[in-house]
Amino acid sequence: MEDFILYFKMGLNHVLDFSAYDHIIFLIVLAVVFTYYEIKKVIWLVTLFTLGHSITLALSAYKIVNISIELIEFLIPLTIFITGFVNILNSKSSSSKKNNTNLFFALFFGLIHGLGFSNYFRMMIGQEENKLMPLVEFALGIEVAQIIIVLGILILGTIFQNPLKVDKRDWILVCSSIVIGFAIQMMVDRVFW
Repeated sequence: MEDFILYFKMGLNHVLDFSAYDHIIFLIVLAVVFTYYEIKKVIWLVTLFTLGHSITLALSAYKIVNISIELIEFLIPLTIFITGFVNILNSKSSSSKKNNTNLFFALFFGLIHGLGFSNYFRMMIGQEENKLMPLVEFALGIEVAQIIIVLGILILGTIFQNPLKVDKRDWILVCSSIVIGFAIQMMVDRVFW
């Protein structure tokens, strides 16, 4: 049980660490196109991201994949930028198209984000024979933390769109634009060539 709590807390802290805010801002641009009434879709979104994240952590833990950390550290903000940019492009189109695009981004970009943490995770589990249980426990922590964040985003969106009467399109444009600004700065800071 101690190991479960250890890896679960590590998963929680991995996402909720405000000094490593790339995970949080990625969740913002993924979830901002949804409303609170689409909570099931948002849970799928989070689960797909966790799945992608966990696949690359597993591949790294078993030493199947090893990609340059400098490249991955640049690709992470690039995925954030792309997601925000697509949100802006699709802000006038139907919500199902935006939602389906973000579901794809959640899985595919989760693979990239998982690689960003893979070296640390591999060191964390060391030479343990059973790498699957720590991975599952860590993934559960990530999942819970992501649900907390997207619930916060949905609640804020509901407050801004209902009592404060902010148009949903404007909500998406403003949130996505702010996140794009952070992503551009992160890409500049992490240029690897």
